[in-house]
This record gives sequence, C-alpha cells and structure tokens, in this order.
Amino acid sequence: MTDADPIAAAHEQWLAHGWADAADGMALVTSITRAQQLLVERVEDVLRPHGLTFARYEILRLLAFSRRRSMPMSRLGSLLQVHATSVTSAVARLEKQGLVERLRPERDRRVVLASLTTKGVEVVKAATADLNAHVFTSPGLDPDQVRAATELLTSLRHAHGDTVTDPASGGWTVAQANGDAARLRE
Repeated sequence: MTDADPIAAAHEQWLAHGWADAADGMALVTSITRAQQLLVERVEDVLRPHGLTFARYEILRLLAFSRRRSMPMSRLGSLLQVHATSVTSAVARLEKQGLVERLRPERDRRVVLASLTTKGVEVVKAATADLNAHVFTSPGLDPDQVRAATELLTSLRHAHGDTVTDPASGGWTVAQANGDAARLRE
C-alpha cells in the first residue's frame, strides 16, 4: 500500500466539492505550511544541542552581525518582525543562558540594549556552522530550485505587504540592502 500525498488528496476533495477556484490556493497554502514545519524541525534538531530555538538563534545572529554586538531591544523586534514581548522573552532566556546581557547606555537610560556575551559569540558561531552544514547548504532542493522557490516566495510575501523585498528587481534593491546593512551595524 502506498501512502497518498494528503495535500493532493485534499486538493481532489476541494475539486469534488465544487471549490475548483480555491483548490490550487488551498494546496499552495497547505504545502507551504507543511514545508515550513519540516524545515523548522530540521533547524530545531540542529540547534537543540546548542541550547537554542530558531527564535533565540536569530537574535544571537543579529547581534553578532552588528558592529557593537549589541542592539536596542526595540530594533531587534523590528528586524525580526515580532512583538516586543516575544523579544523580551527570548532575550530573558538568552540572558539566563549567559549568552546575552541587557544594558542601559549612559547616554540614554530609557534604551535597553541586548548585548552579546563572549559565550554568546562562541555559541552563535558554532550554531551557524552547524546550520550551514546541515540545513542551509542542502535545504532539500537543488540550487536552481532554491533560487526559484525563493523568488516565488518573495513575490508572495510582497503581495501580502511584506515590503522588505522588491520581486521586480530580483530581490533586495541596492538601497534596501545598504540601508538594512547599515542599521544592523548600529
């Protein structure tokens, strides 16, 4: 007995129930959701030995990319496109692990900076090497398919108001890339 693709089966059900105009969209959304689950499982498996989730890894990576290895908590939330509460919670966990510390700069005591510790630098470096080796260099598609899928998903993101990319230019515009790179170095 072969296992049928449940998404293809659902597509057939949509067609059988007279929802032909929505069947392809349902299959797309369901496929993206399932692919995201599969990729997150791979990422989490690689990060688990480092004591990280992907959300905490992203914070460490952003801090490591910044010139001062620190950044206002509000800026982290903006770059990660998550609510401030989520950033606060993740930074608190990273702080308990000794990977990040929260600081208030003398020039403006209202600002709270998340700052990478020496241990945090070591952990994010090792975690990045493992992610590159076990996930990012082999996400499950050949290189041409990776680029094509990224372009399609960029167009989808853009259609839903995610304006960090411009699909017509084939990805980042020079101004956007330079602006975001400059902000990351702050």
